[in-house]
Amino acid sequence: MSNGVSTSRRKSVRHIVEPLVLLIAAGLLFGYLGRTMGVTHMFNTLFNTAHQLLLNTVLFLMGITVLTGAAGRLLVEFHVISLIERMLVPLMRPLFNLPGRAAMAAMMTFFSDNPAIISLAKDRRFNHSFKVPEIISLTNFGTSFGMGLIVITFMATLQNQQTGTTYFVPAMVGLVGAVVGAIISTRLMQRFIANDLSLHELSFSDTHSEMLDESRTTDPVWLRFLNALLDGGKGGVKMGVAIIPGVLIISTFVMVLTFGAPATGYTGGAFEGVALLPRLAGHVSWLFELLFGFEHAELVAFPITSLGAVGAAMSLVPNFISQGIISGSDIAVFTAMGMCWSGYLSTHTAMLDSLGFRQLTSKAILAHTIGGICAGVAARYLYLLLTLFTG
Repeated sequence: MSNGVSTSRRKSVRHIVEPLVLLIAAGLLFGYLGRTMGVTHMFNTLFNTAHQLLLNTVLFLMGITVLTGAAGRLLVEFHVISLIERMLVPLMRPLFNLPGRAAMAAMMTFFSDNPAIISLAKDRRFNHSFKVPEIISLTNFGTSFGMGLIVITFMATLQNQQTGTTYFVPAMVGLVGAVVGAIISTRLMQRFIANDLSLHELSFSDTHSEMLDESRTTDPVWLRFLNALLDGGKGGVKMGVAIIPGVLIISTFVMVLTFGAPATGYTGGAFEGVALLPRLAGHVSWLFELLFGFEHAELVAFPITSLGAVGAAMSLVPNFISQGIISGSDIAVFTAMGMCWSGYLSTHTAMLDSLGFRQLTSKAILAHTIGGICAGVAARYLYLLLTLFTG
């Protein structure tokens, strides 16, 4: 009886505290923005920025997701991914301390997104050679490659209109940095849970996964080719639609907090802001420059946004390029951290919960935070090393 009363009181307190905290936080945020920019200009900037992101960034990203989705499904249908998987098998145990078939998890998340790891991890045909702690660490391993093809394609196709510079090489360096981050994140997670003896006594029950049954080998080749392209394109459309809330909501507010006022003062136009994040980052700018080589504090917005949604983070890059504050080294760091983190704060809880290990979320997040930082540092110094030898 007392437990029921206590639970009821906690719920009652929460129903009072939560709305108050939300109202206070919203009041402070919008009060600060409205006081600095003017209320009318603030709302106009928010709406105009979201509109420009929808037209110029989301549709561009959707085009990439459709094409890469079609390419990814085609590679699955005609067993190219299986071939790559067999080539990567010898690297899995030495690098990630995982069975060779874990390479398939990396391929699936690379060509799609983080949640692809769930259906694989729960499929007995896939997980039978894994220990339970290894299956749990797949959350960190798979997330490190989430949306990898999209991130790399986006970064590699960017071009600085003023200098004509392209960023294919930095994007490839970023891929290597992401692999470094994946190694550190996966092994850290395994280390965090190594002494939990209860995990070693568990086993997974058989479940079915469509991911392992996608090939339609009995159909004519031309039909398989066409269906793979169309099905992959449809999946790309779904992914493109799925990133809209993150891009419009997260990126809009990040941009308002990142960019400053125009020289002529606030007008309510898109991409105006209060430059709060650069001022805060400026207090530890030496650290960001040492780790990642960021010469402009505004660039901190990318890794911060990647924590929640890498699609939203990518939408920041064209504006950095137009302002002339970005370099090849920064693109390498962005690619590495964007791939490695790929919105893990918004997916890790759901992924571990679906596997039945929600209680390990904090450990997984800590390991992946460290891994993402190491990915950025590795990309920075690998790029410097490359430029040193290539001139």
